[in-house]
Amino acid sequence: MDYQKELSKLIKSSCSFIYTVTSEEERLEYLLKQIVSHDISQSIQIWNYIDGYETLIDNQNKASRNPLEALNVIDTYNTNSDAIFFLRDFHVFLNDHTIARKIQNLSRKLNSCNQTILISALELKLPTSLTYIATIFILPLPNQYEIQIEIIRLLKLIQETLNPDLIEQLVSISRGLSIMQLRMIFSKIIVGQKSFSKLAYTRFIIEKQKQLGNNNFLELCQNNVSLQDIGGIYKLKHWLIKRSNCFSKTSLNYGIPYPKGLLLMGIQGTGKSLTAKSISSIFNLPLLKLDMGKIFGGIVGESENNIRDIIKISEASAPCILWIDEIDKAFNKQSNVTDSGTSSRVLGTFLTWLSDKNSSVFVVATANNIKMLPPEIVRKGRFDEIFFIDLPSYSERDAIFKVHLKQLRPKTWHRYNTQYLAKYSRLFSGAEIRQVILEAMHNAFSQNKEFSTDDILNAINSIIPLAFTDYENIMTIKKWANLGKSRLAS
Repeated sequence: MDYQKELSKLIKSSCSFIYTVTSEEERLEYLLKQIVSHDISQSIQIWNYIDGYETLIDNQNKASRNPLEALNVIDTYNTNSDAIFFLRDFHVFLNDHTIARKIQNLSRKLNSCNQTILISALELKLPTSLTYIATIFILPLPNQYEIQIEIIRLLKLIQETLNPDLIEQLVSISRGLSIMQLRMIFSKIIVGQKSFSKLAYTRFIIEKQKQLGNNNFLELCQNNVSLQDIGGIYKLKHWLIKRSNCFSKTSLNYGIPYPKGLLLMGIQGTGKSLTAKSISSIFNLPLLKLDMGKIFGGIVGESENNIRDIIKISEASAPCILWIDEIDKAFNKQSNVTDSGTSSRVLGTFLTWLSDKNSSVFVVATANNIKMLPPEIVRKGRFDEIFFIDLPSYSERDAIFKVHLKQLRPKTWHRYNTQYLAKYSRLFSGAEIRQVILEAMHNAFSQNKEFSTDDILNAINSIIPLAFTDYENIMTIKKWANLGKSRLAS
């Protein structure tokens, strides 16, 4: 575990003040104990606001509910004894000038001996006076190895057979969770259930969705859409199929780096979101949907922290698909004028990560109006490719009619004249074609009969497609795409 080595180096190099960002105090304590387990001369002194020090170094318990006294105990501690002073949630007191000044004074003493103050915090908030002496350490979410060890431990506790396939599945779906979240989900499923069956695995996915829902930004989507559910876009499908094994060990050993992602641009209703969902099935990876609108908070710095948290969870969940729907609404050329640069800073953090990332997170962004996006997003190197999804052609409309009719009438779909329907639905998008079929079904159902090709034709005549009502904007987007700035999906 690289981060354990990093923390160990910080402690052994006599860093006097380590500021650790994590929500997992118990895991951090375990790591500290692992680090000092090979050094019998070093001790860990743990403090929290309610109980004071958990050890005997403060016999009168003066440090309980007294953060300044907690620092005084450190000040009087024997300089010849090696120690790590783990102060839980101490960041809430750092804005007190007395506390900050005391830590500055203590750092001089600690620099001359093998002692370290390590505080845990949920977020990074350091007063300016301490930024020069503090070393920041961000504890990442558990990696695959840690998750596997914990899952095996939990399965043994319930005397479950250690099925390698089940363990591999659980490890894969547990990425992005903290150890505590993993334990909570596991306990919730096991209560009232004797074994960890396939049903339990399905419930595990649902419970993980609830845990991700707590951060209000990411949603774990079911990957129940395949390429066969989408009509047309043959060039885009071919591009995706060629990369279906891009996250395998074989691909990595061949020397191919992990792909960055795709930007899907096109007219509304042409299947961008459906395509994003299908990529999860093609790559056989979990799909995380990011709600960009919820990232922007009212508190200064909150939005920037939110995007960093999302990046952290996404990378911990890797390999996975990160789907950003309608990215043009979150980042557009006008937003930076009205939000004092917040969207620009969030965008900068996101694009830097997108350019530099070497993790197995495949980003799929969709946009309806790419001309509204800042040029930094569409420049080469951010995404592997930009695809334009146009209104479906005649043959694609025929395929789309067949896809929907096969879903709605799997036994009788061949009775419908899809070629005739495709001919008379010119300028209709895929979403509008589905709506036409549903309209025909409602009309026929109200007349107590089965809907026919004629019913669909009548529905086509009653619906005005977006290509007519928003003709100018659609033509502008199509002209942009035809300039060669993107690849055509079909």
